Amino acid sequence: MTQVVECTSPNADSGQESGRQSVVQLRCSLCKGDVSEDLKCRSCKFLMREKGGIILALPPDRLAHYAQFIADYEHIRAAEGRGSHEKSYYLALPYRDLTGHNNVQWKLRAKSYDFLIHHVLNSSADEDTVLDLGAGNCWLSFRLARRGYRPVAVDLLTNQQDGLGAAEHYHQDIGSRIPCFQAEMNCLPFQDAQFDVVIFNASFHYSEEYEVTLREALRCTRPDGRVVICDTPWYSRHHSGKQMIAERKAYFRDHFQTASDSLRTQEFLTDERLRNLADSLSIRWAVYYPWYGLKWAMRPWIARLRRRREPSQFRIYVARKDAS
Repeated sequence: MTQVVECTSPNADSGQESGRQSVVQLRCSLCKGDVSEDLKCRSCKFLMREKGGIILALPPDRLAHYAQFIADYEHIRAAEGRGSHEKSYYLALPYRDLTGHNNVQWKLRAKSYDFLIHHVLNSSADEDTVLDLGAGNCWLSFRLARRGYRPVAVDLLTNQQDGLGAAEHYHQDIGSRIPCFQAEMNCLPFQDAQFDVVIFNASFHYSEEYEVTLREALRCTRPDGRVVICDTPWYSRHHSGKQMIAERKAYFRDHFQTASDSLRTQEFLTDERLRNLADSLSIRWAVYYPWYGLKWAMRPWIARLRRRREPSQFRIYVARKDAS
């Protein structure tokens, strides 16, 4: 069983190194067997390579499965003006988008993050380990590391603009490296029960099968740890979510020449879907309601008056893993 050791993380209050190291125990993402020190599976011999500080844990067939999705997603994100060549852009997230391309979305992300820190997580962490699923450019991992958490970032994208490669912008500021893994949410390359918190950072809706994805997150969570779903669209009616998907596909085809529908991702949550997950996995949801401002709160009422599709809403869902 391999141990990937992270550099000591900075103390959240003093800025000095805490002396405690983060150890991530790996398992093979192909056969789930033990992994040797050279990142090779002892059973099936699958090799997880390291490239640019990122451990590539996707087996070839799974990389092929996601190839079109990754290509479409990177194309759309680049066209939307995501990312920058400037380090200052990444250090300012989520509070400011220095490019000015996606200000509205980042304002929402900032409010979600502030609520997450002050009302869901501990404001001052005792170096809890956090698995950041759908980490993107690792802005959340960066912010958590500055508060004393020990994050591990997972995403499909590895590019330097909008993927895990952007983590390089943060390492000097936090005095350590953020461990980064290219992996899929349904088959994580980690041994059981390692993380105090697992966070789906605006990413749960990219799951192709919610129950499988959530079960895998719970597997990696320590007893009495928490799984958090943040910034995934919620609708009161399933039909509204399906309308949103159709509208988005049409928009993507018109503006980016792709519908970005190579995967059958779930895309949104409803109360029924949440109840089904709770029943299937024997969990209980705690639901939090961040305040995004009066204008945002009025959106459902305005949509009704104008006879439009209900707009998405964002909540934070937390499931605690049974300590027994």
